[in-house]
Amino acid sequence: MRVASALVALSILSSSAAIADIKRHQSVPEALQGSWALAADDCGAADKPVVVLSAKAYAGADAKCSVDWVSETPSPRGPVYSARLRCPGQAAKAPTASNLIIRPEGADKVSIGASFADLKVYQKCPAKQ
Repeated sequence: MRVASALVALSILSSSAAIADIKRHQSVPEALQGSWALAADDCGAADKPVVVLSAKAYAGADAKCSVDWVSETPSPRGPVYSARLRCPGQAAKAPTASNLIIRPEGADKVSIGASFADLKVYQKCPAKQ
């Protein structure tokens, strides 16, 4: 009985410590903002999928959503961001909420996807001038 109580107490304390490392931002961090494409040649092409991240918005091939908040979680490979999105519903349906994972892969690359299994590497497009 004592062992079970100790395990429960330990699990509660360890889960609280893990949650404490998550930082919540009100917008997408500036380093992640901009246009992102699967290949550098796709940046100017109208028929190629490009992801656009701004402080409070996400635009992808099939959705344009507002950003409610972004959670930053540390990992061995650097921070991992999870953006909570609010996307317009179809026809008369209410808006839907979804998450978007963004993991920096270097200065000009990020992995983006709805889950870790869906992550695709995107390259930053040059800023339009």
